[in-house]
Amino acid sequence: MTAFTGFDQKDFDVFEIPGLEPRMEVLIERVRPKLEQLGAELAPFLSELSGEPMYVHVAKHARRTVNPPKDTWVAWASAKRGYKALPHFEVGMFATHVFVIFAIIYESPNKTTFAEGLDKKLQTIRKELPSNFYWSMDHMSPEGLIHGKMEDQDFQKMIDKLRSVKKAEVMCGLRINAGEDVLKDGEQLLETIRNTFKKLTPLYQIAF
Repeated sequence: MTAFTGFDQKDFDVFEIPGLEPRMEVLIERVRPKLEQLGAELAPFLSELSGEPMYVHVAKHARRTVNPPKDTWVAWASAKRGYKALPHFEVGMFATHVFVIFAIIYESPNKTTFAEGLDKKLQTIRKELPSNFYWSMDHMSPEGLIHGKMEDQDFQKMIDKLRSVKKAEVMCGLRINAGEDVLKDGEQLLETIRNTFKKLTPLYQIAF
């Protein structure tokens, strides 16, 4: 297998291409092979980290008929057939940045289990997660709250929403802005992703 080369500006520029078909054509040609490579490269590492086989799921955007995707990703989860109903890990990109995250999206019933675990272990998690990580409750949005700037009440709001709102979701991880040097160095980026997933593993563990 050829060495992973990271992401360059042309990969981010894909999200500026107007129209569904033209954007998808370049995304499939340019970005998807990199996500597939990341998937294969990191699956054994994540299997070891989580203690269970982790399967690769690369976004296909197959349901889209009009709107071109604003982001794309590769996910790893403990089921072969799909990842959306399970807590999972993801690496993906918007036009502005790459994200490396743990996620539970709205299709997963694990959100209430995660909310209880987060409530019990909140002070430990607040202390142990890097301050530059971010939290989000909307996987469609590139925005989020910086971990180190969040107060107890911010976490409480998140926990309450996960408990009470059926379609609630939660993500946490690292954002790497387009243009940062680490993105252009494949080996360094892989190491950054591995380290990020290690730090996110306690979140994965409390989701079951």
